[in-house]
Amino acid sequence: MIDLRLVRDDPDAIRASQRARGESESAVDDLLQADEQRRSAVQRFEALRAEQKQLSAQVPKAAGDARAALLARTKQLSAEVKAAEAAVAEAERALRQAQLAVPNVVEEGAPPGGEDDYVVLRHVGDRPDLASPRDHLELGEALGAIDVERGAKVSGSRFYYLTGPGAMLQLGLLQLAVQQATEAGFVLVVPPVLVKPEAMEGTGFLGAHASEVYRLEADDLFLVGTSEVPLAAYHTGEILDLDRPRRYAGWSTCFRREAGSYGKDVRGILRVHQFDKVEMFVFCAPEQAHDEHLRLLAWQEEMLARVELPYRVIDVAAGDLGTSAARKYDCEAWVPSQGRYREVTSTSNCTTFQARRLNVRYRDAAGRPQAAATLNGTLATTRWLVPLLENHQQPDGSVRVPKALQPFLGGRDVLKPVVR
Repeated sequence: MIDLRLVRDDPDAIRASQRARGESESAVDDLLQADEQRRSAVQRFEALRAEQKQLSAQVPKAAGDARAALLARTKQLSAEVKAAEAAVAEAERALRQAQLAVPNVVEEGAPPGGEDDYVVLRHVGDRPDLASPRDHLELGEALGAIDVERGAKVSGSRFYYLTGPGAMLQLGLLQLAVQQATEAGFVLVVPPVLVKPEAMEGTGFLGAHASEVYRLEADDLFLVGTSEVPLAAYHTGEILDLDRPRRYAGWSTCFRREAGSYGKDVRGILRVHQFDKVEMFVFCAPEQAHDEHLRLLAWQEEMLARVELPYRVIDVAAGDLGTSAARKYDCEAWVPSQGRYREVTSTSNCTTFQARRLNVRYRDAAGRPQAAATLNGTLATTRWLVPLLENHQQPDGSVRVPKALQPFLGGRDVLKPVVR
């Protein structure tokens, strides 16, 4: 949630952020009103409590009619204090709901607009010259690497099996990501993939993204769509030592309902319900967050270079940001069969938005607890198999293995179609 001090001191900045996102400015007015009502409720409760304490001290010293009057007022005050305390609780609940309704404040410099208003920052790598490129599914089936037919038979649409070289290629990709992350000082984590509602709400995934989440109603638990969720919640309620950024790399299976994507990317494994991912996650002091965001992007680009993929980097427009993100960069790899770039990584600066919800803090130079900043970024995921297979395909249907991945595939430099 956003900092109430910022809302009070500069509500126009929040309104400008809402406009950039294409969101209603009235949410800011609702938040200001809820904040004022809470402060008024607290002031009334504290005034009544002070009077109650004052009268309680006078009762033992009073006698006769004065004592009777004090006791009557004390009894009346007791009921008023109880009602005022309930009013404070209700005002705090309303304030929290109003805060949850306002997304993070967009970082200065982020492009305004919607999904199609991104800004391309750079193109990297040479796109392969392929006269008639096969798509990743045709290649994967010929290699004995992908089986979507049996995935659908067993689990339904948008499920698949990775077999033989496909499984090895994914594991190699993720292990390469882990190797890079740990060499850069990240702590490797295999987190739980079932989390409580508080973790989902704390990371901002129960708002606009709620329809994407799988819920186990019998246990009131959620399957995560990214290890960002359990990593963000890892230090809930703690005060961290953040003399330098605390970096984690989470390896997990992820689950997404892909609600609203009917008819989109139904072929192959580009948009699926289950996939594996290595996710970078960082806790740092707020003043470090901007530079840390650029570091995460640089690590993503390093990983893409290692697997020899042509890609572009885009600055995502404000209206296409998630609830928690103040700024987001995507890396999009070239997909020859589609003749366009498709997203393979995202990295978001969530400033103090998630940490405020999860109560993750650090001590500033004066020793005072302050909300930490959080950032996240994909380092490798199942989706990468799509551009890997397509960009490294050869005319005979074989697929060249990038040098960095060869040690994870038994030293093979080429994957060849299987004889059926």
